[in-house]
Amino acid sequence: MKHLFCQAAFGTLLLAGLGQTAIAQTTLYQPRDIKRAFAKGTRAADGRPGPRYWQNTARYDITVQAAPPARDIKGRERITYFNNSPDTLKSLVIRLIQNIHQPGVSRDGDASPAYLTEGVSIDSFAVGGQARPYNGRGQATAQTIALPRPLMPHDSVRLSFAWHFPISLESGREGMIDKTTYFLAYFYPRVAVYDDYNGWDRLPFVDSKEFYNDFNNYTLRVRVPANYLVWATGTLQNPKQVLQPTYAKRLEKSMTSEAVIHVATAADLAKKDITAQQPFNTWVWKANDISDVTLGLSDHYVWDAASVIVDPATKRRASMQAAFADSTADFHSSVKYGQNALGWFSRNWPGVPYPFPKMTAFQGFADMEYPMMVNDSPQKDEKFGQFVQDHEIAHTYFPFYMGINESRYAFMDEGWATTFELLIGRTERGAEADDLYRKFRVNRWIHDPSTAEDLPTITPSSELKAGYGNNSYVKASLSYLALKDLLGGELFKKCLHEYMNRWHGKHPIPWDYFNSMSSAAGQDLSWFFNNWFFTNGYIDLALTKAEKTTQGTVITIQNVGGFTVPVDLKVSYADGSTETLHRSPEIWRANQQQTTITVPAGKAVQTVAFDHGLYLDADTSNDRIAVQ
Repeated sequence: MKHLFCQAAFGTLLLAGLGQTAIAQTTLYQPRDIKRAFAKGTRAADGRPGPRYWQNTARYDITVQAAPPARDIKGRERITYFNNSPDTLKSLVIRLIQNIHQPGVSRDGDASPAYLTEGVSIDSFAVGGQARPYNGRGQATAQTIALPRPLMPHDSVRLSFAWHFPISLESGREGMIDKTTYFLAYFYPRVAVYDDYNGWDRLPFVDSKEFYNDFNNYTLRVRVPANYLVWATGTLQNPKQVLQPTYAKRLEKSMTSEAVIHVATAADLAKKDITAQQPFNTWVWKANDISDVTLGLSDHYVWDAASVIVDPATKRRASMQAAFADSTADFHSSVKYGQNALGWFSRNWPGVPYPFPKMTAFQGFADMEYPMMVNDSPQKDEKFGQFVQDHEIAHTYFPFYMGINESRYAFMDEGWATTFELLIGRTERGAEADDLYRKFRVNRWIHDPSTAEDLPTITPSSELKAGYGNNSYVKASLSYLALKDLLGGELFKKCLHEYMNRWHGKHPIPWDYFNSMSSAAGQDLSWFFNNWFFTNGYIDLALTKAEKTTQGTVITIQNVGGFTVPVDLKVSYADGSTETLHRSPEIWRANQQQTTITVPAGKAVQTVAFDHGLYLDADTSNDRIAVQ
């Protein structure tokens, strides 16, 4: 077969466009578990959540303690888990992601001795207030526990944990930044996602893939020694209790200031009087309807902050903060760059006001996103540092505004962040943004002919090792840009907003995206999605013929690689002039193997060549043709 996945002939679905006449759409291939979700009515054929859609949620009350340079992280938590599903749950799946550090645990790559620890130790466990032994079964990072009585539909259960683990010496997405600076992510036991199409999410966390979480309400208490500052997901509830008045006032001022406020400078830190002077301070944060919480702490990181209007209609502001070593040059611009990113993403692409009260850039090693936080590495090139920070902040929308299953469908968030990084980059550095996109993104894929790189983009991320990056970032991003070209910017944004409005705070899957975009556009886009997501395609166009006719010069283009990309032809005339003819991917709708472009009669055409732009060609030997 030409394609690994075929478009299935399952009949047609009637999709009503927004204010449009109903249109017929041939369905895309669906795995059997996805088909069951549609049959049960939890997903609708027009891309909306179905009439029987549900998702579970929880309330977390977490207290965590760290006392550097001691590595032992101690915590306790109370979880109230709500079963909104129609199913009776006899067991729960608990995620202990810190167990990825245990020797012998399945990982995608090697682990150094500095990365390895004994993982999480559960010191006590209770269900409904009754102490029980913790008997987690299964693999290290996703363990099944039996409940003493079944959890009925629309009922809840209370869980309590006390736990500890040693923070790893090697810092990646989390760990020790230095002896007195820690970044804690994925640090607490949590209930895994139970959803309508897959049931319990039991995929092992293998350290190269990402995450899938429910939307929960969190209270986070961070207990640290005096003179340690803490930054975390959520809104700080007690700044006047943990900070001395001078610094609490600076922080408060930053919430309405466009100018950067130095909340705590290196000179301030040297005085050791920034926090309340008691053995331990407990910093309290709250965050609701969010998929995770994380935190950073240090006794020597400086603290910058300012704010920016993210919703022009209501004048709502978001706080932009940064925590970093004073010697790190590029981080001194983090707040300024973050203000620009929050405002630009809110007003332009995706054009949805930043949904959270705060964003913090924390200096670490991960170049990784978290709700309301990014953990970024220092960069010698300040502009590249801005590029990295832009990408991570862009993840606010995918996967945190919308609860993407990154473990299975990473292209649903990484592809969008890659697209937004390009679009904001064009305003920040002009043509350099396209050059960086080609070099840093597309070039790595298009010139790698290995079999794994041609696996369809829909291939579950959990099943990929080679090919994961290009499927998740590059091919997905190019597809979104190609669809923008096909629909035009205005309609594309309307469709994107409709998709986001439907699935904000919920768990969309690829078919929800495909169906939403088609129904919102009022046209059948399944041919486009089948091409970009379900085939083994790549980008390779060939100019095969240039014929003079009475209508003009007819140029024949063969689509060797298969992907339906925009086409730009640079036409050179005999009089020395040139022009570029642009065609959107619409040119491939009728025939995805071959198409023609006619240069109108008039001036004599001498040569025609591709101008591939972002859509780099695998074989450029047939990219130019002379007209005889």
